[in-house]
Amino acid sequence: MLNLRVSLLLSLFYTSILLTSLSGLIRATVVTLDSIEIYNTHELFGAAPEVYFKCQGDNRTISLPDVKKRHVLYAFKGEESWQPLTELEAKKCKRCGIYEKDSFIKPDDIFDEWEFCASDFASPDGKYIHFKEKEFNATFVCPDCVLLEGASNHTDGPRNKAKGMHWALVLLICVLVTTFVVLGAVMAYKYWQKRKKQQEQARFLKLFEESDDVEDELDIGPLSHVI
Repeated sequence: MLNLRVSLLLSLFYTSILLTSLSGLIRATVVTLDSIEIYNTHELFGAAPEVYFKCQGDNRTISLPDVKKRHVLYAFKGEESWQPLTELEAKKCKRCGIYEKDSFIKPDDIFDEWEFCASDFASPDGKYIHFKEKEFNATFVCPDCVLLEGASNHTDGPRNKAKGMHWALVLLICVLVTTFVVLGAVMAYKYWQKRKKQQEQARFLKLFEESDDVEDELDIGPLSHVI
């Protein structure tokens, strides 16, 4: 019985890992910075700016240490230590912005603040360009955003098709997980039955061995010896 419980617990454990992994694949909407060019700085006396990216509700403030000069296009690989910038959900935007840390006692300067949404990434390559006149031009990348429900601004036909594919994938995952759990339970039950049968056979043989030992101690032999 203990082995059955252990097997069931292991099945549930592996199932939870599978669900977490699949959920991560479906819901992962990581946004990275592909490139940025600033047209203006807000520091006095020509000091090098400290540019950073921040979204309301995020705990992280993403510093862009390489961005120091105006009219220079800075390109990134998405593998930098400060990447990714943030994560987006299918139907929930974030208030984000690019700022410049001020050296004096006053609020940081704002390049621009805007509603950052998964639906912004409508291009097939998952890129979104945000331009603020006289301030900056930045390109963001989120390939998984285009797979989210409602993340595209195309016609209703493609949107409904993507929605149907999403639910079909969820249904397939549920079927696979259920099958995995059932098979694991059946295998665990069969293993428990086999072990139980082996233990019963072992106890049965042990009883015979003990009976023979008792006969030897009492010197009780077959009837032919008595005659």
